Amino acid sequence: MPLGLGRRKKAPLVENEEGEPVRAGMSVSGLGGNAEGSPGLQPGLPPFPSSLRPRLVFHTQLAHGSPTGRIEGFSNVRELYSKIGEAFQIPAAEVMFCTLNTHKVDMEKLLGGQIGLEDFIFAHIKGQRKEVEVFKNEDGLGLTITDNGSGYAFIKRIKEGSIIDRIQVINVGDMIESINGQGLIGCRHYEVAKMLKELPKGRDFCLKLVEPMKAFDMIGQRSGGARSGSATPLGTGRGTLRLRAKGPATVEEVPSAFEEKAIEKVDDLLESYMGIRDSELAATMVELGKDKKNPDDFAEALDETLGDFAFPDEFVFDVWGAIGDAKAGRL
Repeated sequence: MPLGLGRRKKAPLVENEEGEPVRAGMSVSGLGGNAEGSPGLQPGLPPFPSSLRPRLVFHTQLAHGSPTGRIEGFSNVRELYSKIGEAFQIPAAEVMFCTLNTHKVDMEKLLGGQIGLEDFIFAHIKGQRKEVEVFKNEDGLGLTITDNGSGYAFIKRIKEGSIIDRIQVINVGDMIESINGQGLIGCRHYEVAKMLKELPKGRDFCLKLVEPMKAFDMIGQRSGGARSGSATPLGTGRGTLRLRAKGPATVEEVPSAFEEKAIEKVDDLLESYMGIRDSELAATMVELGKDKKNPDDFAEALDETLGDFAFPDEFVFDVWGAIGDAKAGRL
């Protein structure tokens, strides 16, 4: 039976006058920005009234060490970083990413679009800058890229034995500030992954990186985020706070076993096809597909919500299959 996937219209990225991508997808990304590391603000809908925001209090620390702070009243990642900045009297742009329930650079505990109601938030802030010359003598660099939802793309995994694995100064958690002088502040993970993939083989290229500030017990350790593994379920409580790009944050039940398996598989497909990992993007795709009756309806829903990504038909079909396998208990 023909699936009709080839008939979908793929929405290209829309560019503004400065040539920087303007994205309308689900992620809470830091659009715009400059090479100095401060994501710019973009016009859009006003913040949701505070009366619509969950009044939940979370405890937080700076990952390299600090007193414990209390934060509340945020509905998305950008607001979360602002609240962390206020709590510790630092610019919000200093926050690179957050981990849940560990101060270590553990990519399996990375904060995405959900926070368990009893999770402890550790904020990793900018540390040492470094510039690395890399010779690309193979097709693949061995990098998996993610982003923080607020304009910074960083390294989530390094494949064992790859070009990057052999360069000890490059670590999981390093933010990619520029490639060959082209600033990447405000770019999404898939844009950075595409740029790295398109670098010509047989030439040197320059990476400017920013590593997270390290605590004493973390200095000299290469982060162990290079290997795949099942993510630990978020939180110890019964619910999670779901952060959304469009709409107020909501308190939801912990994802079902079917949803967790489907999300993990879709995240694996994102890494395989696009060189990125993004559990929140995977969760959104599962949410869009779990009630659809056929792949054409699913493809249409993806176009309406995540048209910026222009997913290839083969990938869409594999995601549809993964959701179906999870429903049937085959994963």
